Amino acid sequence: MALKTSFRLMGVLGAVACALMIASCGQNKVAEKPPEPGDTAVARVNGQVIWASDVKREAVAQGLISEGEPLDISSEVFRQRLDEVIDQKLLAAEAVKRKLDKDPLAQRRLAAARERILGDMLVEGVVEKAVTEDAIRKLYAEQQKLSKRSEEIRARQILVGSQAEAESIKKLLATGASFDALAMERSTDQATRFNGGDLGYFTLDVMPEAYGAALKDAQKGALIGPFAAEGGWVLVKVEDKRTEEPITLEAARPQIIRFLTYDQVRDILEKLRGSAKVEMMIGKSQELPAGSAQEPASAPPELQGAAPASAPPAAQPAQSAKQ
Repeated sequence: MALKTSFRLMGVLGAVACALMIASCGQNKVAEKPPEPGDTAVARVNGQVIWASDVKREAVAQGLISEGEPLDISSEVFRQRLDEVIDQKLLAAEAVKRKLDKDPLAQRRLAAARERILGDMLVEGVVEKAVTEDAIRKLYAEQQKLSKRSEEIRARQILVGSQAEAESIKKLLATGASFDALAMERSTDQATRFNGGDLGYFTLDVMPEAYGAALKDAQKGALIGPFAAEGGWVLVKVEDKRTEEPITLEAARPQIIRFLTYDQVRDILEKLRGSAKVEMMIGKSQELPAGSAQEPASAPPELQGAAPASAPPAAQPAQSAKQ
């Protein structure tokens, strides 16, 4: 309970500055008119209405939902954020009552909060106009033209401790024994043995080097091995081969939106800096070694073909690939 309360207080304190800024501007009495079409009044604090959009904005700020994502007012997430918004308003009102908003440090922090909010609103407006469905589909189509689809293999494996044991299993398979049954009975790979050694679909570039070399020219239906790999000796049965499916538009959409958003933010900042007089009054930062320059932390992952930003790490021998 104490831990939960501490997290809640952290969220409250992180947003009090915005509530204080509103209160200090003499906006304690908010109009009864909904700030957004279809908005709902969900609470009232000392005569000041809290709207559902206020609570949703707090949830977005905390990263609990994304911009534009609905938030059910009957959900626990909404109730918790509503409590935090109420606390924010009470704390801000008390701060104004104690004249903390007149403190020079408070004034500087309020001005900084105002600049952040205005900057965010500018970016949101620019991005909203640029990141359209047409723009998303156009970039998706361009990436599909540039992407190179690899060949996928579906296979099963049996991993054992010695070459001799692998050879004995291979002889059993030659007599018609079931690969699935032997995998369940003899394989030491805990990740695949109980589903008959199934590795799912995978491309060779995500597999360990030994698998890539052994399966490079393997045909459908072939029994490969035994070959040495991490953890022992491996027999692999190739069940299917197909061309890798391209990433779908919906799967690529979040990454495309990040890319377009970053592109717009970069453009507007380049124009603003180009027309502004910016004087640096501190020394230059230490230069990075050649070849170590990096994109800003806000830059999205490079959009390359069918590899989404959330692509899994390279598979290990004891791990399944695509299902």
